[in-house]
Amino acid sequence: MFTPPAIQIKDCLFRYPQASDNALLQIAHWQVAKGETVFIHGPSGSGKSTLLNLLAGILLPQQGKIMLNGVELTALSHRQRDAFRAQHIGMVFQRFNLIPYLNVADNIRLASHIAKQTGDALQQRQLQLMSALQLDDELLLRSAHQLSVGQQQRVAIVRALINQPALLIVDEPTSALDSDARDSFITVLLEQIAALRTTLIFVSHDRSLAGHFSSQLAINSLMAKEAGYVN
Repeated sequence: MFTPPAIQIKDCLFRYPQASDNALLQIAHWQVAKGETVFIHGPSGSGKSTLLNLLAGILLPQQGKIMLNGVELTALSHRQRDAFRAQHIGMVFQRFNLIPYLNVADNIRLASHIAKQTGDALQQRQLQLMSALQLDDELLLRSAHQLSVGQQQRVAIVRALINQPALLIVDEPTSALDSDARDSFITVLLEQIAALRTTLIFVSHDRSLAGHFSSQLAINSLMAKEAGYVN
């Protein structure tokens, strides 16, 4: 039985409005198998975050197709993309994007509410993820702004994984951490990804992290004429 790739991009071109001719992202062909963990690196301004926003359906290319698990994201309406993102894509941002005045439990529940998921199984997943990420249950009632940077980061992972997404997108999440905290974060993240068989796209300028992932790719080589993995 044919299993579609987790990600498939064909003849994709994106340019920000009123940007210069060289301020664009152009990908002839790229695909990622389900369950792969891909590390993408490149300097600031090279298009890494733009690629992630395209994969999440936040941005749409001017031409080309982006398919996730066989669904053509570029053919969906704005509302359909929002629903697809909520149900199938988890995201961890550089600044974590927790709502500071909400407590930890409400920050996590917000992701499930948007995806229209409820029930006892959801509560059980929250507790399992909290335990796996070494977060005490007592933190659930603490406001997000009261957490340490490391705790915020781990709560952001719980929120991103609570809906058991097929794809997890992670954007520069370790820049504020020291080396020990960074390595611990990567280890815990990959353990959870493996347990869920989730495809991971991890973007960073820090190439020392690349060895943790099954594949690594320079953003510039991705935009080459016949792009593919750089192992």
